Amino acid sequence: MFGEYSVDVLRQGIGEFIDQWAPQLRAHAGTVAARKTEVSAISAAKLAALVPPRPSGLCTGCPERPFFAAMKILQKEVGALHISADIGCHSFATLPPFNMGNSIMGYGLGAAGASAFGTDGGKRAVAIMGDGGFWHNGLTSGIGNAVFNKHDDLTVIIDNGYSAATGGQDILSSRAASLQRQGNNSIIDAVKGVGVKWVRRTNTYDMRGTLKLLREALSTQLRGPKVIVVDGECQLNRQRRVRPLMRKSIQDGKRIVRERFGVDPDTCTGDHSCIRLSGCPSLTVKENPDPLRSDPVAHVDNSCVGCGVCGEVAHAAVLCPSFYRAELVYNPSRWDRLIGRIRIAVIGALQRRSERNRLRYAL
Repeated sequence: MFGEYSVDVLRQGIGEFIDQWAPQLRAHAGTVAARKTEVSAISAAKLAALVPPRPSGLCTGCPERPFFAAMKILQKEVGALHISADIGCHSFATLPPFNMGNSIMGYGLGAAGASAFGTDGGKRAVAIMGDGGFWHNGLTSGIGNAVFNKHDDLTVIIDNGYSAATGGQDILSSRAASLQRQGNNSIIDAVKGVGVKWVRRTNTYDMRGTLKLLREALSTQLRGPKVIVVDGECQLNRQRRVRPLMRKSIQDGKRIVRERFGVDPDTCTGDHSCIRLSGCPSLTVKENPDPLRSDPVAHVDNSCVGCGVCGEVAHAAVLCPSFYRAELVYNPSRWDRLIGRIRIAVIGALQRRSERNRLRYAL
């Protein structure tokens, strides 16, 4: 009712265009083209009852996910903060499971918006922008303005290497080499160039390091704007680059090792704090293997890209130790096969011993 495009709206519009300008395309469709395919309100209601709603969110392995998980942990320590969000992938953090982002003023205006806000108790406002928004106008309207007016706030610049939200186009700080463009320009140099004194850099997947810097930025006695640049390449662009190379190497018979993570169902308590703090699409649930426990356990499906965020979140939040890291070896060597057989034999022996002990105690 708000006028958004839907499948039916697009189908009708394209159909009318074809009927007017290319009716010959309908010739091969026969009666199929005239078939009414709109979804009725009753059918849509039945579908909604079966399929749970899923808000838009960050991609599997997104480097912005661990940062927002760290922010969520931080706010449990220091209380609510005013978070000035920005246009881009990171605006999804305003939705579950993070639910953070009090205002969005416009592309690259996160820091400018934060300049007018603060939270109760004199807490510093936190502005978040991406590298695309930073180069668009965040450097001038946000960072430069904060220096000029001596704003005592914190700006976090998420450097994922591209203008990721609009398709992964290169920007001034992109690392890719180009004959036509001057890339690889430093965000930190630009920030320092307009006068920011307190500047730090961290890797987004290092949640403990990120938490340490966030605590320092919000508690330091230094007055004036503070900037943290959080590094982590857009996972979609990274997979577009890495996967074809990996497939080719596997086809060529080269030894390739790929990491992925999983959850031990026997250790998982069914608390699901990992899902509430991360929300990664590869994190889901499955039936509990323990017949005495009814709560489903967490599960990592095959869409996992091995970024490690789920395990990192669990450790940073001091959650259960049920996550494990596995290495998938393609075209294994003889040594890999030997080590694999030894591991299987040792683990099998330990499992058999554990089962014997369990039966002994049960009797």
